[in-house]
Amino acid sequence: MISLNGTQFILFDLDGTLRHNQPSSEHAFFDFAVQLGAEDSPARRRSGMRWSHYYWAQSPVLLNDLVTYKNQEELFWINYAFRHLLSFGCSKEQATLLAKPVQEQMEKHYKPEDVVYPSTIETLQQLRQAGFTLGVVTNRRDSCDEQLSALGLKEFMDVTVVAGKVSAWKPDPAIFEHALKMLKASPEQVIYVGDNYFADIVGARRAGIRPVLIDPEGVFTEPECTVITSIEELLTVLEQQP
Repeated sequence: MISLNGTQFILFDLDGTLRHNQPSSEHAFFDFAVQLGAEDSPARRRSGMRWSHYYWAQSPVLLNDLVTYKNQEELFWINYAFRHLLSFGCSKEQATLLAKPVQEQMEKHYKPEDVVYPSTIETLQQLRQAGFTLGVVTNRRDSCDEQLSALGLKEFMDVTVVAGKVSAWKPDPAIFEHALKMLKASPEQVIYVGDNYFADIVGARRAGIRPVLIDPEGVFTEPECTVITSIEELLTVLEQQP
């Protein structure tokens, strides 16, 4: 299956791509907000999710908040809830009213299950059998090897690059360039698969790597890259490459 255009290596984001929180933190947050009086709609949820992806992709807003609320974790998360509620379509007044109680609900009741879908394992097996070299590039702060092993993912990965260990965070191209050095690969030989447009797609492009976006809920309307709704669709994308 190795594609005729020279792709030999496939790198994956971890959280939201290979492993998932079930239920998702996004929908749990929106559900609690709605229970407390916020309006709801698919469009409002997509808007909130787009903002959240932007925020956590080393955005200037996040970096400023980390400085502002240094050593004030509770206030950081209340402020995050306020910003998230605004992105969900709440007025400033409603976001101010709901931020603390929504965050309290998340802390008390949000206990997600750590999930790897069977289709993910099947896809990774097929990719390895086809001869591709695989790896993980994640914005985690600490090593994820133990979790990868527990989830049955580590056996498929030839390299694992963790942002906190290399002091470079997606979308900084340096983290992708570190992976290229480990693989001894050129950017043209690599595809990167992730679910966050602002971190994964932008970052891979900056490093000259072809990105593939997993977007099952249609959060990003104009990503200008290959888009799939589930990881098994990656096999079809590879087969269709020129």
